[in-house]
Amino acid sequence: ALVAIGEVSKQIFKQDPDFFPIKPMDYGRFLVISLGTGSSKFEEKYDAQKAKSWGVLDWLLSSGSTPLVDIFTRASADMVDIHIASVFKALHSEQNYLRIQDDKLRGTLSSVDVATKDNLEKLVNVGEMLLKKPVSRANLETGQMVPACSDTEETNEEALKRFAKLLSDEKQIRQARSPK
Repeated sequence: ALVAIGEVSKQIFKQDPDFFPIKPMDYGRFLVISLGTGSSKFEEKYDAQKAKSWGVLDWLLSSGSTPLVDIFTRASADMVDIHIASVFKALHSEQNYLRIQDDKLRGTLSSVDVATKDNLEKLVNVGEMLLKKPVSRANLETGQMVPACSDTEETNEEALKRFAKLLSDEKQIRQARSPK
């Protein structure tokens, strides 16, 4: 999501006609949907007492997992989400950033390489449940995802429909302006 924002910003600065008439720094017009693959953020995978005595190899591979890679991957994802959420909040356009992610996956559901029919069906159920949940935002103090504070509690499904409508309207405006 952060790379996409950067790439669009570059095209705006280059005055790419596809992004006309957006002005540089007009980030209030950005719509960003960030779909996570799910994680086991709150699953206690590593024990501090054991980890304190780990050597280099243990940090690279421990009990069938890769602690160092897991930690860097989670930290990177969290920092990107917090950064984007901060920017959109500062621009008073929080409703233009939608992050859909389940951080409470456990076991094989949180693994990226378990493609059994049973696991994939369970992941479909996770996705369907996520659609029904209220929109969440990163708490900028704790990094935790919390329900978005708004007058009307919007679900992820409703937010996606709202984004689709905004994008459809924008496409119609651009087509009307475009010489045929």
